[in-house]
Amino acid sequence: MSTNQPDTKSPWNSITGPNLGYVMEMYELYQESPELIDPEFAELFKQYGPPAEQPAVQTGDATGATASAAVEPNRFEKVLAAVHLAEAIRAHGHLASDIYPLKDQPRDTERLEISKYGLTEADLKDVPVSLILENAPAEVKNGLDAINYLKSLYTDKIAYEFAHVIQLQERSWIQSKIEAGDMKPKLDADKKKQVLDLLTRVEGFEKFVHRTFVGQKRFSIEGVDSLVVLMDELVRMSESAGTENIMIGMAHRGRLNVLTHILHKPYEMMFAGFAHVGDEAFLPEDGSLEITKGWFGDVKYHMGATHSSKAGTKIKLAYNPSHLEVVSPIVTGQTRAAQEMADKSGLASQDPNKAYSILVHGDAAFPGQGIVTETLNFSRIKGYQTGGSIHIIANNLIGFTTEQHDSRSTHYSSDPAKGFEVPVLHVNADDPEAVLAVARLAFEYREKFGKDILIDLIGYRRYGHNEMDEPLVTNPMMYHGVHQHDSVRELYGKQLANESVLSEDEVKKLDTDVQKMMQEAYDKVKENKSDDHPKVEMPEAVLNGFPEIETGVARDALEKMNHELLSWPQDFSAFGKLARILKRREEPFKGKGKIDWAHAETLAFGAILQEGNPIRLTGQDAQRGTFAHRHLVLHDEKNGNELVPLHHISDSKASFVVYNSPLSEASILGFEYGYNVENDKALVIWEAQYGDFANMAQVMFDQFISSGRAKWGQKSGLVMLLPHGYEGQGPEHSSARLERHLQMAGENNWTVANLSSAANYFHILRRQAKMLGEEAIRPLIIVSPKSLLRHPLVGAEVDQLAEGKFETIIEQPGMGQDEKKVKRLLFASGKMAIDLAERVKDGKGYEWAHIVRVEQLYPFPAEKIKAIVDRYPNAKELAWVQEEPQNMGSWTFADPYLRELADGKEVKYYGRMKRQSPAEGDGEAHKVEQARIIDEALAKSK
Repeated sequence: MSTNQPDTKSPWNSITGPNLGYVMEMYELYQESPELIDPEFAELFKQYGPPAEQPAVQTGDATGATASAAVEPNRFEKVLAAVHLAEAIRAHGHLASDIYPLKDQPRDTERLEISKYGLTEADLKDVPVSLILENAPAEVKNGLDAINYLKSLYTDKIAYEFAHVIQLQERSWIQSKIEAGDMKPKLDADKKKQVLDLLTRVEGFEKFVHRTFVGQKRFSIEGVDSLVVLMDELVRMSESAGTENIMIGMAHRGRLNVLTHILHKPYEMMFAGFAHVGDEAFLPEDGSLEITKGWFGDVKYHMGATHSSKAGTKIKLAYNPSHLEVVSPIVTGQTRAAQEMADKSGLASQDPNKAYSILVHGDAAFPGQGIVTETLNFSRIKGYQTGGSIHIIANNLIGFTTEQHDSRSTHYSSDPAKGFEVPVLHVNADDPEAVLAVARLAFEYREKFGKDILIDLIGYRRYGHNEMDEPLVTNPMMYHGVHQHDSVRELYGKQLANESVLSEDEVKKLDTDVQKMMQEAYDKVKENKSDDHPKVEMPEAVLNGFPEIETGVARDALEKMNHELLSWPQDFSAFGKLARILKRREEPFKGKGKIDWAHAETLAFGAILQEGNPIRLTGQDAQRGTFAHRHLVLHDEKNGNELVPLHHISDSKASFVVYNSPLSEASILGFEYGYNVENDKALVIWEAQYGDFANMAQVMFDQFISSGRAKWGQKSGLVMLLPHGYEGQGPEHSSARLERHLQMAGENNWTVANLSSAANYFHILRRQAKMLGEEAIRPLIIVSPKSLLRHPLVGAEVDQLAEGKFETIIEQPGMGQDEKKVKRLLFASGKMAIDLAERVKDGKGYEWAHIVRVEQLYPFPAEKIKAIVDRYPNAKELAWVQEEPQNMGSWTFADPYLRELADGKEVKYYGRMKRQSPAEGDGEAHKVEQARIIDEALAKSK
């Protein structure tokens, strides 16, 4: 068909609005370079010609008048320019939007000027509305009206960025919401009064604290007061949707106000904290508020709480130190745990509608802290996704004293989110009605698409970084503007008075009433003030440590489970070499060989599942294991199908999952910590690819795992496997930096073990699982092996798993039998203990020495070691032997214990000298040094 003869059955007949504009744009490109467009489009243009040649499409307006949607050939360029203008408004309107309360940022309107597109108002009036806007409201009569209408939507108090979202369905949904006018809702008078009342309480709380507790830090919310309005609306929508849990993570700024008005912590409790008196007397009697406390405590703006609403929704604000953004992966992990049902065999089932997270970020921290993008990366990864988080940047336009141009390279602080296809809604915090609109859109988007969305709530900061700072010293221009700017409550109060929703007197009375209410609350605190300060004591169970626990599993049960683990479906083709290796796991039950580390681990997992504790294991390459030892997930070599043998053992009462994690540490460890805090019955394990990779997660060890119980009363039984051992691989893959974990050890805060026995590994995992949910539970750090994974001296007999228990120390077999001859007691752990064992073999020729493997380094087994020391009256020397340099490893931790136990005996150290780097970079140099240490430790005294 000739391109000059339009076909009345042309596909262009059914295309209108922006879609028709897109086709027109493609036709223009087709005329210039046909090879650049989709071949299907090119064929359609060749057959049917351009959309400009199609018959008129009649569209009716509210008056019954019709307008032609056809395009005259000589008007093609003008129409195309109008379409380009409309798309520019959609894509770049955010640059011209009124989103800055202080009006101190330039509004870039250049891309939206009609003259830039070679258009006049008259040109636009001739353009059919349907080519620019679908489902236009009645008042939009022509193309000019349509352009102005789009400008009113895209350049007002809300700005939108969603062109980076790949899925057309998502973009179309957001666009339709905007262009249908849904983002300019009409609030009734009651809702407006409700919003003003909340803003009055938010501001009133800050004003009262500022006036009553002069100079005390509170990290005020003032300037982004609408954050509470936004979160309150999210809570209301969540309650209506039947959401069971809302998990909130945020830093310190605004936290006290969120605790007060979102978690409903009574004013009396808040003021008691400022007055340094006990707040327990003011805890709601109905049980709607839960607060945990540690015995050492923390500042009030790091504390969290859980509120149970009357609608049945639990709102949880996570405890969090001042380390900005590190709480985000923790809250995400808590959310995943709250979504999952883990009480059945197989994979845990997940319902993303049961819970979701609200993550509140700082504007300087969002692009500045890498853990933000680590957490965003979780959004669509199988083992970590939660069906979307709602992110909020509480945007003060400043970080401490640092202004935007010094804190980021991006235009907006929100820009890092765009790489993850997260839609961004910028909103002026001085317009609470616009804030409500973005809250609703964000909630609906998350429900519909199961993806993250970000709200950039743009305000300012009323005071300095804290209320004692004078911001004019460092940021004079900004703060001259702040000091002249009315608060959002004042602005909204004037608006409602102008709208005759309330009178000016009624607006003032609201403020007066709120201040009166707060004064009455504080008066109650003063009446209850006492010199007695309630002290939270360390729980006795924590103080006493783990009790003796039976962890053995009957031999018959182990053998049956082992058989089931190796009985794969007939149509499953495991990789041949691996299948042969795994089938060898039958031999220990036939009296041949021993159970190695990974085999013991799998049997421990199976027994734990049979007792009803779910297991979640994650880490880089955790399914296979870094050292190709684990293989908990098998892959069919013919079709790639996966088989998880632990899903097919009998009598399993809980779920088992093992995920290969993204290549990050801090966010992953934080996620797993959060998961375990929320599901305290789950055995949650994180394995570092190499132990030194824990360096990248140090903040999680420091701020949460080691100290969360003492600060906040937050229990965790998280297990961390940190591969460790000096095998000549250089500084980066030798040491798990054991010294750091031991340095933080105190008050029975965690268990640190460096094991040399697969049986001991089996039993320590079983012991940890049995203590989950108990008062005495604490995290477990296992300095796990590398070369020892398959070492015969580490392997276990079946009876050791069936009848044994976890041993905090193991005496070297064959040594120390003649107690009078022993002159030197050698203490070692992990690989060094096995290196010594290889040298002494059965002990012949070493009657003068005895070797003790210290399997549990913390809590240090001092009593058991003392009993051994007392057994050898002629011993003159206690010696600690280690691979690590003298200033690293466990020596500096063990030294004072040994000196206390020595009773006059000499205490010595055998190991590397003090170094700045953990290990030699050359494998041969390593061998020489390792041999020297063993030679010296086993050299008989003259």
